[in-house]
Amino acid sequence: MDVSTLDKEKGAHISGINRGKVVMYGLSTCVWCKKTKKLLTDLGVDFDFIYVDKLEGKEEDQAVGEIRRFNPSTSFPTTIINGEKAIVGFKEKEIREALGF
Repeated sequence: MDVSTLDKEKGAHISGINRGKVVMYGLSTCVWCKKTKKLLTDLGVDFDFIYVDKLEGKEEDQAVGEIRRFNPSTSFPTTIINGEKAIVGFKEKEIREALGF
């Protein structure tokens, strides 16, 4: 999913240090999603975030499909790194390790 086509309410790209392709899927009302987004921002990582609850139709289907590939329960937050590894939930130590911090 290309966040550049989303309006700012649905998601955005945060520029920073390139640690591979990092995408955080979350809900706009989720405290753990906000903590994960803040951690990634504080680490200075280049990442995209997408608020699935703000999506509709094809955009929502595409996001949920991507999440299900890694996290069949589609719980939030789900952070996908390089299309290979998923971290489900706010797991600061695991996120730091996966990103080389």
